[in-house]
Amino acid sequence: MLYQPFILKNITLKNRVVMPPMCMYSAEKDGKVQPFHLVHYGSRAVGGVGLIIQEATAIMPNGRITENDLGIWSDDHVPGLKSIVDMIHDMGSVAGIQINHAGRKAKSGIAIGPSPITYGGDYSIPKEMTLDDIHEVVEAFKNAARRADQAGYDLLEIHGAHGYLIFEFLSPISNKRTDRYKDGKIFLREVVEAISSVWPKEKVLAIRVSAHEYVEHGVTPEMISDAINYVKDLGIDLIDVSSGGNILVKINAYPGYQLELARKVRTLTQLPVIGGGLITDLRMAEHAISRGDADLIYLGRVLLRDPYIVINQAAELGVEIDYPKAYIRGKK
Repeated sequence: MLYQPFILKNITLKNRVVMPPMCMYSAEKDGKVQPFHLVHYGSRAVGGVGLIIQEATAIMPNGRITENDLGIWSDDHVPGLKSIVDMIHDMGSVAGIQINHAGRKAKSGIAIGPSPITYGGDYSIPKEMTLDDIHEVVEAFKNAARRADQAGYDLLEIHGAHGYLIFEFLSPISNKRTDRYKDGKIFLREVVEAISSVWPKEKVLAIRVSAHEYVEHGVTPEMISDAINYVKDLGIDLIDVSSGGNILVKINAYPGYQLELARKVRTLTQLPVIGGGLITDLRMAEHAISRGDADLIYLGRVLLRDPYIVINQAAELGVEIDYPKAYIRGKK
């Protein structure tokens, strides 16, 4: 099943393998695309990945995780982003982008958050967001979505995971507000509503979530599924299920450790999900799909080590694929 096509709206993925967003820290301070990004994403497309989701791309200069993140806060970013999309499309894969505001975990200016609570470590205490700040961020998400469409992306993923701004609102650990936004689902809905107003209905709208915080009183799969169900009527098509990132806590990570979370969210929301977590063997990915843990599987770190794992392990699963013609002499 891993190598079978998967249809999302009018987009057909040639297989169920996803490259998830992973920060590359390779942009200049202006947030523009560099030659590295074309090689990086193009290699994974040549390697047979069905869906490639570009790294967290900042909607505002002060919303970057680092000063070397890609940006989408200006129309000037669109031509460079389009070159990534064209590269991915030319190599036969579907192009997605994740848009993000890092909130209290931003290291690119004055950090902001729902409440003045630091993430810890060397992170600063964020400025508590005013209503004007909230409205400005919502508008920035909207404009980022418009630019993503202009650049030609097939899928837009909202970053609602790993302790960045949207998740900070959703977690009772980082949100201690007393106004209407003490219910973080309201902020999430305003963001999704704004994005949905400009993102084409025929394209895929996804959201990445942390389904567990691994700490008492933190977010659980049930809580995050409730938040998704609160906004899915606005056009959410796909959920990318991860975990952690909002609190400094040790996680017992092992191959496939997040698959059970993906299964729970899939069941509670009745939406297709991407699942994974340190998966390095495609036979494990195949097993996860066949038993209903997830509809798609993301391979992160292993794709950094081996851009061609999808085409090179196909034979081990008994699948015959169209191997890249240029590399056919290297086929096992």
